[in-house]
Amino acid sequence: MEVLDTLSSALVNGLMSALMVVVNLLPDTLSDAFQYRFMQRALLTSVMVGAICGLLSCYVVLKRWSLLGDAISHAVLPGVAIAYLLGWPFFIGAFITGALTSIGIGAIERHTRIKSDAAMGLMFTGAFALGIVIISKIASSTHLMHILFGNVLGVRESALVLTLVASVIALLVVWLCFRPLLLYAFDPQQAQALGFNTSVIHYGLILLLTLTIVASLETVGIILVVAMLITPGATAHLLTDRFRTMMLISVAVGVSSAVIGLWLSAALDVASGGTIVLVATGWFFAALVFSPRHGVLARQWRRWRLG
Repeated sequence: MEVLDTLSSALVNGLMSALMVVVNLLPDTLSDAFQYRFMQRALLTSVMVGAICGLLSCYVVLKRWSLLGDAISHAVLPGVAIAYLLGWPFFIGAFITGALTSIGIGAIERHTRIKSDAAMGLMFTGAFALGIVIISKIASSTHLMHILFGNVLGVRESALVLTLVASVIALLVVWLCFRPLLLYAFDPQQAQALGFNTSVIHYGLILLLTLTIVASLETVGIILVVAMLITPGATAHLLTDRFRTMMLISVAVGVSSAVIGLWLSAALDVASGGTIVLVATGWFFAALVFSPRHGVLARQWRRWRLG
């Protein structure tokens, strides 16, 4: 265990040093905020969360899984509460309850007359209510606020390592399974016809989303992680019709939102998680207005030329 702790600390220190090389190239007015150790941990964690949420956001948007992301993010709350009660790491309880809720949604949808949207609503509201009831008995409101809205400025090294591991896993899965995931996102029937097990892909992608949400728990919180899983992909979808380009733009939006939002939260002394999401939302509305092909101005220009 001590060897693993030493290796993880060395890895985190190396990543933060490399990140600070880039940060120190910025003007002093921007880089000064990141000279403190806790800000460097927050920056590294935010960058990883922005990148991995941006990557998976493309699948969430294309599969129209926005409500599913919302359901999973709310469903991890009772797991967090139970893990707190038993003295376990938050990750274990959150991942177990998130995975169980995801499987439960699929089971209700496949074996009853209830449709997917109703199944999601039933499961996530029930799980979220259970989590609130448990937390009201065992923890203070401060713990609830951190779980719901994140506390990236106070992120611990263990949470940073967890985020790093989740990011590496997600990147490897997307890289190794790029073709089946791509086919499943656009045409599940064709993917099945080509011999891919769409059920495995479906639940595997859901578990990957669950892992990402749990890893983002201490950064932007349960509620705001939904926005980070939707907004970057939606922004990229307005800017391109090519999937690979969409993924690159989505990751760029997620990372830039994390960096700019964290700096603004320090400069303005406001909540970091909310500021990160507001920056991402700003990118979305900029794309909505100025996108060369799908933006409001471009559509108005085409109508003016035709009319």
